[in-house]
Amino acid sequence: MIAALAFYLFAFILIASAVMVVTSRNPVYSVLYLILAFFNAAALFLIAGAEFLAMILVIVYVGAVAVLFLFVVMMLDVDFVQLREGFQRYAPIGAIIGGILFLELLFVFGTWQFSADASELRLSPTPAGVSNTQAIGRIIYTDYFYLFQGAGLILLVAMIGAIVLTLRERQADSKRQNIGVQVARSPVLVMAQPVVGQGVTRAEILRPLPPPVKAVPVEHHDHDDGHGGHH
Repeated sequence: MIAALAFYLFAFILIASAVMVVTSRNPVYSVLYLILAFFNAAALFLIAGAEFLAMILVIVYVGAVAVLFLFVVMMLDVDFVQLREGFQRYAPIGAIIGGILFLELLFVFGTWQFSADASELRLSPTPAGVSNTQAIGRIIYTDYFYLFQGAGLILLVAMIGAIVLTLRERQADSKRQNIGVQVARSPVLVMAQPVVGQGVTRAEILRPLPPPVKAVPVEHHDHDDGHGGHH
């Protein structure tokens, strides 16, 4: 009874937070609702006995992906008013794609049926004496080892491709590391103290110049030239 109440509670919060992710006007709120949805989905996995998937959902998606989304959204400072200006232009295309996906879901749920052994598999999802985490690890790293490594390789190639496509050459404000200049720097130039208020140029940032030598003032001593005068 308690497990059923917990299931319906977490499921309701999950659905409500998922709806708020899509309908929120502020993307920061959308990311926060997404984090809430991940936590409730992890709770549902725990109720289903899949503790490994629950921990992966919390550690990977909440601890890394969702937090990264939040920092990116907050740091980019996107002008959302300008971003929504072209929304009406793409609304018909979006409606057509959404309708196609909805029809596909209808076809899937209309022809899908429960397996005759579904109830037995649900009651005994793992072999006797083997936990859920051990069973998943045994399947991934034995039966589907090469497919798992291939999926990781595909994700790596996709990540490198995204970096290459988004890289833009900027000569004016780009800050690059020049290994040759850094190796050629001498300790005297590195430890040189700049003069306060003098400032530095762009060339001096890569290789700072030594401070200018301060001129020592020459002292003039008064002496008698024999005529009573002093010079």
